[in-house]
This record gives sequence, C-alpha cells and structure tokens, in this order.
Amino acid sequence: MNAPAATALDVGVLGRLLAGAGEQVLGPLTARPVGQGQSNLTYAVTDATGRSWIARRPPRGELLDSAHDVLREHRILAALRDTGVPVPAVVGAWDEPELADAPVVVMAHVDGLVVDTLDVARQAPARLRRAAGPSMAGALARLHDVDVDAVGLGDLASRGPYAQRQVRRWSRQWEAGRTRDLPRLDAMTELLRRTAPAPSGTVLVHGDFHLRNVILDPGDGSVRAVLDWELSTLGEPLADLGSLLAYWPEPGDEPTGLFAASAEPGFADREELVESYLAASGRSREGLGYWHALGLWKIAVIAEGVHRRAHGAGSRTDVVDRLIERAWAVAGTARLDR
Repeated sequence: MNAPAATALDVGVLGRLLAGAGEQVLGPLTARPVGQGQSNLTYAVTDATGRSWIARRPPRGELLDSAHDVLREHRILAALRDTGVPVPAVVGAWDEPELADAPVVVMAHVDGLVVDTLDVARQAPARLRRAAGPSMAGALARLHDVDVDAVGLGDLASRGPYAQRQVRRWSRQWEAGRTRDLPRLDAMTELLRRTAPAPSGTVLVHGDFHLRNVILDPGDGSVRAVLDWELSTLGEPLADLGSLLAYWPEPGDEPTGLFAASAEPGFADREELVESYLAASGRSREGLGYWHALGLWKIAVIAEGVHRRAHGAGSRTDVVDRLIERAWAVAGTARLDR
C-alpha cells in the first residue's frame, strides 16, 4: 500500500471504493487530518470539485482490546439514520489491505462548527456559546429515547447491569494501559464497584459524549451531528449525562487538564445541562453523582492509555491524578464514600 504516512490510507483506492458505492467522485482525492478530540484518526477527503467526505480509521500502534472499533461505529450510525438523532449519513465501511492496514469508515461531511480549540470557543457568537450545552443535553435525550430493538441494535451488547460492566471493562483497560501504581485510582475503582446503583433501564449510550464530539450550527448552537460512536453500547442513560458533566469544566473548577472551552464566558454550567436533559427526557437525577464520578474515573483510565501509547511505560502524567482527585470530590458531594 502506498498511502502517505500522514494520511494512513490510500486515497486512490478510496476513490474507487467510493465510486463503487455510488458516490460521484470527480478527479483525484486529497485527504487532510481534522479534529482534535477523536480517538480514531479522522480525515476530510475531498475531490476535484470540492465535494468532501469524512474517513475514519483506528490509530496506528498498539491498541487496547475493543477500542477504536470503527466497523461497530458504522453499524450504529446506520441504525440511527432515521431516528431523529443527529448523526452523519454513512457511505461505506471497508476492511481492505490495499486501502489501509485497518478498517476504514466513510460518512457524509456535515457542515458546521466543532468547538475543538479555545480560540474557536472564544470567537463563537454568544448565542452559540449559550445554546451549545443545552442543545447537547437535548440530543442526548433524543438518543436515549431510541427503541434499540426497533432499530436493530438490541444485540449490540450485554443488557447486564451497566455499572458493573463499566467498572469491569475499564478496570481491565487500566491494568492493560497503566504506567505506574496509583492507589487513589484503585480506591476509586473499589468505591465505584461497591456503590453501583440499581439498573434503571437499557438504552443506547454514546459512551464518549463531549463538546469536541459534536458539530454545531454556527448560528444557533443546535447540534447538527454527534460524532465518535465507537464506545457506544447498551446501558444506563445517566451514564452519558455523567460523562458529559465530567467533560464539562466550568469557572471555578480546579484544572484537571481536560479541554476547558466550557469554562469560557457564556457557556452553560453543569447544572443547566442537567436541568435541560431532565426536562427533555423526563428522567430523574437519582444516582447522577455516581455516574459523574465514574465518568471522571473512566476519562482518567483513557488518559493513561493515551499517555502510554505516546510516551511509553514508566512515564507519568499529572492529568490522571487530577482527574481522580476530581472524581473523589464528586463522590464526596454525592456521599458515595459514606
């Protein structure tokens, strides 16, 4: 395969595959990396007329088991296409050695704004900053209203108790990706295992819902598309809301190293996100503190794995420590440690 190292896929082969899928492709394709929040490699692929698509593939290098599954993501996007959940239309999915050394998924390009840097957040109009968080909460409520059996996703994952599944899964990921001992994280793992709330229902959860993973309308801040579905599974709706809160710093928070655009002036605070979600979904906030703490713990585990791939075993990052201390603060407020 003669794919450029910066692209990690062969755009000539991709052009032939797109044409075979019924897409109008004129002239040679070019590809450029886009985005900063995605765990998979993401490219804007453009033909000679300026028509564009989005291609995604797993990153190169050693990966943790079950991570970066773009073919599963393709299945989820296809199932959600007619549900009212804002997702990009899928074009195709290929696992061809001539194309890349990993599966590649292609979807339609969605115009809009991705708030993926502080500069973008600061330059965004006040209306967008004000609406972004509540719009995201509303999109989550629409997702959690989807009948998973009706759209063919009822067998996507186990329907066993979601909290226990999450603690087991991310504990395994921690053991596979850890670079050091971290007793505070281990103690949080035990607390989450011991205080798991009773199941409240089974919905499709996104699993990685945050500001960098949505495309917003540049004018009114509504969500045009939700991206990065490879961590989606069947589980508890408040888990998604807890993750959103974990990824949503606000003014006055101690820095954790997370992307902090939501702490800029004009963005909604976490309580406004909660109120928007509860109003749109009709659900109760009971148990939300647990899911907020679990979200921070999970992000810490992911950060450790990312750091390990980038810097190798034996290195360390204070981001993980700060996230775990934030999880302990949330757990204390929710009285999980009583």
